[in-house]
Amino acid sequence: MSTDAKLVPFEKKMQATLQSLISDLSSIRTGRAHISMLDLVRAEVYGQKMPLNQLATISTPESQMITVQVWDNNNTKFVEKAIRESDLNVNPTAEGQLIRVPIPKLSEERRKELIKIVKNQSEKIKIAIRNIRRDGMDLLKNNLKLKEISEDQNKQLSDQLQKITDKFIQEIDNKITTKEQEILKV
Repeated sequence: MSTDAKLVPFEKKMQATLQSLISDLSSIRTGRAHISMLDLVRAEVYGQKMPLNQLATISTPESQMITVQVWDNNNTKFVEKAIRESDLNVNPTAEGQLIRVPIPKLSEERRKELIKIVKNQSEKIKIAIRNIRRDGMDLLKNNLKLKEISEDQNKQLSDQLQKITDKFIQEIDNKITTKEQEILKV
């Protein structure tokens, strides 16, 4: 099904919103080390908060370990502090400019907390998708009022916008289900 040109901007906004959820989900740890876990961590250096990937090389030499090779020795303590104070529940150790971040196994309680976080995040994204749909419906009503589209076109475009919205809501549900299974099985 091709999308009408009037609805393309709304579909693009929904896609961008879904991408932000995917990005956020990748930073939620599941008991296995992954460099994206540190994507949301920001260190206070040079008078501003900076993402770690702009201050260091991040890698995963083992499935339960992340290493952060800080480029400037003066920033090591700030990067270590940012990791320690993040909501990742990890305890980094610095050895010179190398920071080792062991990733502990998840407890059952922490798994349940993570699932709650994932569900809350998905609800926020669903609300954002529905707000985009509402904006699209408002535009269609305005176009109808200004007689730029007919009643039939309004109905057709409204139905198409609802189908696009339903598609993205279903994708969100699928991503959340996959993430929950990932959290529970590790």
